[in-house]
Amino acid sequence: MDERHISPALGDMPGEDFRKFGYEIVDRIADYFEQIDTLPVLSQVEPGWLEGELPTAPPEIGEDFADVLSDVDKLILPAVTHWNHPNFHGLFSTSTSSVGVFGEMFAAAFDMKAMLWRTAPASTEVEDVVLDWLRQMMGLPDHFEGIIYDTASVSTMHAIAAARERAGLNVRELGMSGRGDLPLMCVYTSEHVHSSIDKACITLGLGTRSLRKIAVNERFEMIPEALAEAIEEDIEAGQLPICVIPTIGTTSSSSVDPVDAIADICAKHGIWLHVDTAYAGSAAILPEMQHYFKGCERADSIVTNPHKWMFTPFDLSVLYCRDLGDLKQAFSLIPEYLKTNDESTVKNGMDYGIQLGRRFRALKLWFVIRYFGREGLISRIREHCRLARMFASWVEDSPDFELLAPVPFALVCFRACPAGVNDLDALNERLMNEINASGEAYLSHTKLDGKFTLRLSVGSVRVEERHIDKVWKLLQQTLDRYWPRDQDASFERSKDSFGRPTIRFDSDEYE
Repeated sequence: MDERHISPALGDMPGEDFRKFGYEIVDRIADYFEQIDTLPVLSQVEPGWLEGELPTAPPEIGEDFADVLSDVDKLILPAVTHWNHPNFHGLFSTSTSSVGVFGEMFAAAFDMKAMLWRTAPASTEVEDVVLDWLRQMMGLPDHFEGIIYDTASVSTMHAIAAARERAGLNVRELGMSGRGDLPLMCVYTSEHVHSSIDKACITLGLGTRSLRKIAVNERFEMIPEALAEAIEEDIEAGQLPICVIPTIGTTSSSSVDPVDAIADICAKHGIWLHVDTAYAGSAAILPEMQHYFKGCERADSIVTNPHKWMFTPFDLSVLYCRDLGDLKQAFSLIPEYLKTNDESTVKNGMDYGIQLGRRFRALKLWFVIRYFGREGLISRIREHCRLARMFASWVEDSPDFELLAPVPFALVCFRACPAGVNDLDALNERLMNEINASGEAYLSHTKLDGKFTLRLSVGSVRVEERHIDKVWKLLQQTLDRYWPRDQDASFERSKDSFGRPTIRFDSDEYE
């Protein structure tokens, strides 16, 4: 027999091998977490490198698993952008915790499909308990009941579907195509809405023309008066408002829409109120942050993502509903092969969304909350907010940088603005690209009031003050190295060797 035929003829990996490699994998992950500071934040490989290193056909004969693990180091690790790195400050900084990884390991081993209580009692009941714990920690009323999905995009899509069902147009049975009796159903958000809302409207057949994006004020918060006016205009035009989605912690700037004032408008017209607090919801566990969440208690549904800022491995999004029955009415469908004699006494997860099988996601959140405890989670999130405010103070005190938005949570929106530069957008774009390409840190960007805006997000469970200090020094050093302060500067945009956009300074010798 070929010596390369390592795997047994039948069955799984032998138990002794599983133990051996399992111990080795835990050691590797522990080393990875301990040494992650030494790795470049952004993967340094070029597009297509990994694909070119992998075989074009699957192996005919089983390989030694030691070789597979070796290729994790040799092939996979170089192509990893390290979201767990304490200097990952782009997008929304997220990170997993070691106990969260343990939760994933058990969930994978159990491999339950939580469609019915009967098929996954542990998943069903732990989910209910841990989501009630989280509800209490966030200060939400006890009438809210939760369900776990993968991402906020999916959670919010389900909320809009429930809102559409409650509108009483019998879309569940009759659909929307081929009907001449349906008004345009309108969904309202701010101009800074997450793109998943657009996609939800597309997926649900409402179309992007149903989405009304309401103007914001100078703090990038939805203007309630503009919302009220838009709703009145749509009603007068014969259209049907079905859902308003304010955000607490918008994607671009982490701004906070005035939920309480928006709730008044929704109550007046009987419109479903869905609060998107996918990012900032974790901060609701801090007593001093509760004022940002005023009005959430009046919502019909709320989404929050523990995988964003509660050290829980991706993915885990929670949708809380005032009445989970609205969701069940929209989605419950029980084929003969899934009927059981306990349907009236248990909660079957398949009744509350488009998925049938559902992973045991609750286990990792249960591990995280039990290990860190409420106070442990509060102290870590509080420290992230402190670090963000510290960075923001450095920006405010510098003549070469400026803040472009308030800092309610742990996201700082800012830009370089040294005197004598005639294209600040180009300058900041290159500043970001140079730092990201170095692998020393990772920043992302947005546009606020038409200005190219740098974003620094603080959220890693491993971040310390020295990591924030490192980014600030990188920004200053990069600015000092490439941009003179006493003359006009002009730039031209190009692409680097990775195909990423860069900007070249006209008198710059940097390659």
